[in-house]
Amino acid sequence: MSGSRWIHVSLARQRLTLLEGGRVLAAWPVSTAAAGAGERRGSLGTPRGWHVVRARIGAGAPLGAVFVARRPTGEIWSPELAARFPGRDWVLTRILWLSGLERGRNRLGDVDTMRRFIYIHGCPDSEPVGVPRSHGCIRMRNADVVALFERVAAGTRVLIEP
Repeated sequence: MSGSRWIHVSLARQRLTLLEGGRVLAAWPVSTAAAGAGERRGSLGTPRGWHVVRARIGAGAPLGAVFVARRPTGEIWSPELAARFPGRDWVLTRILWLSGLERGRNRLGDVDTMRRFIYIHGCPDSEPVGVPRSHGCIRMRNADVVALFERVAAGTRVLIEP
């Protein structure tokens, strides 16, 4: 994978685009924060600015694999499982854990993206994408997050813009 590969997330368009230099490789609909943009801890907003993929979690996990605190639970999401845990914020299939690169904007202190546990991750395919609905993370369809995960490495830069 080339070092010129990067991810652009448009909050306005609810779209994630994978690029190589200036060339579009792929694009997918996403769901960012229902609360809009926001960097502060507790804001439930999606943090803006430059980030990096700090860690890739879930390689080889099946579609719909459930993660809690970045660990697989052994469960596979289903409507029945969702009915048993109605308040759970579902993190499924793969996780790309983001870390901010801009000190004071999305790195360190009360604006630290990594310490807020902001990810690009899969969500139940029954959840809408293309509209803001998350608690700050960037949600994708399960097949889409696998496709992205297989094409990016730890260290890939991510720009999140309004």
